[in-house]
Amino acid sequence: MFAVFVLSTLLGGAPQGSATPLAYVCYRSLEAVVVDGRLDESSWQRVQWSEPFVDILGTDGSAPGLRTQFKMLWDDAYLYIAAFIEEPHVWATLTERDAVMYHDDDFEVFLDPDGDTHQYYEIEINALGSVWDLFLVKPYRDGGPAISAWDIRELRSAVAVDGTINDPSDTDRGWTVEFAIPWKAITEAAPGRQRPSDGDQWRVNFSRVDWDMEIEEGVYHKVTDPATGRPVPEHNWVWSPQGAVNMHMPERWGFVQFSDRLAGDGVAPFVVDADEPVRQALRAVYHAQRVHRADAGWYAEGLEQLKLTAFDPAERVGFAMQATSLQYTASLPARAGTGRWHIRDDGKVWHTP
Repeated sequence: MFAVFVLSTLLGGAPQGSATPLAYVCYRSLEAVVVDGRLDESSWQRVQWSEPFVDILGTDGSAPGLRTQFKMLWDDAYLYIAAFIEEPHVWATLTERDAVMYHDDDFEVFLDPDGDTHQYYEIEINALGSVWDLFLVKPYRDGGPAISAWDIRELRSAVAVDGTINDPSDTDRGWTVEFAIPWKAITEAAPGRQRPSDGDQWRVNFSRVDWDMEIEEGVYHKVTDPATGRPVPEHNWVWSPQGAVNMHMPERWGFVQFSDRLAGDGVAPFVVDADEPVRQALRAVYHAQRVHRADAGWYAEGLEQLKLTAFDPAERVGFAMQATSLQYTASLPARAGTGRWHIRDDGKVWHTP
């Protein structure tokens, strides 16, 4: 069994300016997984699908017209991810690795192992099984860059199409994705550079890009805007809504907690991190500082200069900030254990004892 939790009440409300992140418990696989896109192993059968994806904006967006869901498993060597993408007309064009995959319909995975919003991973795949994998040093808003030449060594992936790809003459059911991501390739950004242990949590999200299509002379084409001649904007459907059309806000991704329980062997409770409200309070300072610098040309030296109407008064206790016109750091005491949480002008979050 899987577990999904809405954290709004537990975290005292959604992060400022975003929808509430979701949470998922990832269980151990019973056996080695054959990556063929078919999901016929016992372990896959024993974990349920996630809830269906929603618009990236959350409740402010339109409900998706097609279903998308995922599952996750893990073992000592791999993180396994599977997804079902409902699609009556499966199509894809891109065949080269590291092509800009969202120019096709695609499925996307985002992983921030230590939750600091820096050094995270993105993997995209289309219905032909073509993969684009990237390493993000920082989010684009903080200067990036995205390293497209970086590859996940020994990544295993597969797609199974329930129907016929690039054939408009019939109606398809959709396509299924399966990944085996080796821990040794993605732990450089993980705490202690180690794979997860029981109870550890990563920030994770999933996205589906879906283009409106039409059929002309037996061939799929993107629907275009008559006024511009360009394709109409794509749909962005996600697991945990972002509150904005931007996947590169890792602080708004969901939480995945790893459990040593075997798939189907009971339910492991999700444990809310007591320090998440502290990190979100610092994130509110970060966003307010961005607005202040855009308006004034410099960073504020204190909270009184920032427009933080939603900042919890309780979080002002112990707050500290050091700022110049070009940079700043802010910090708050941890709620769980000792030490302090910090944030700086490029958005990186970290803890000191």
